[in-house]
Amino acid sequence: MARIGTLHSYVLDCPDPRALAEFYRGLLGGEIQEDDEEWVDLVIDGQGAKLAFQQSPGYAAPTWPSDDGDQQAHLDIRVPDLAAAHDDVLALGARHLETHDSFRVYLDPVGHPFCTVA
Repeated sequence: MARIGTLHSYVLDCPDPRALAEFYRGLLGGEIQEDDEEWVDLVIDGQGAKLAFQQSPGYAAPTWPSDDGDQQAHLDIRVPDLAAAHDDVLALGARHLETHDSFRVYLDPVGHPFCTVA
């Protein structure tokens, strides 16, 4: 099957785009390219696609896990060692939720879930 397009960006709503972009820059590296106060792009070195952060004044964080099964979406971030990455992720401002054999679940500073995976 021929593809229709390529991934341009993954956009996260948040109350403060610059602050959340800084969190993910600490986690993934890359360069912040700020368009304006309502939108910030994080271009991640050598990966083509980018994370984008859009201001949402009425932002409400998703629930993990939700009783209705609705997780919305989350990022999986590969790390060489789950235990070694744990303290660094917390130092950036993440909150740890769950530990499993091959992954750990966290919330970013505004409540978006993400996982580190081995």
